[in-house]
Amino acid sequence: MMAAPVEVTKASEVHTNTGQTEGMIRQGAIIDKSDKICASVMIARPHSSSAIHHHGEQDTVVYCVRGRGAVVSEGGKKRQTLEKGDFALIPAHAEHQEVNEGDEEVEWIITRSGRVPVVENLDGWGKS
Repeated sequence: MMAAPVEVTKASEVHTNTGQTEGMIRQGAIIDKSDKICASVMIARPHSSSAIHHHGEQDTVVYCVRGRGAVVSEGGKKRQTLEKGDFALIPAHAEHQEVNEGDEEVEWIITRSGRVPVVENLDGWGKS
């Protein structure tokens, strides 16, 4: 079986035409190139938070590149902080919110199980 070719996305090719959540900038990096995985960059401006959302059937791995942010989950009851070098796993359908209460931007690399990232914004915890 012949393997697919290696593909590189240059920083200048990263784009914002992916699913968005208010308060966050989501930039597609590896989108629509593999049936099993996609990757993007998420930037949270200072003193911002995303809408409450989930990623449908997709499991998500988060890697913190810079800054200090948090993932809020479990109906708003659980808050977990990520700093440079930390990872998080957000299971499929897990409602959550990204939060940056600091004075500096937060940058995360997001990898999801799926060809194109799914973002399903909610009207609140437990509300589709």
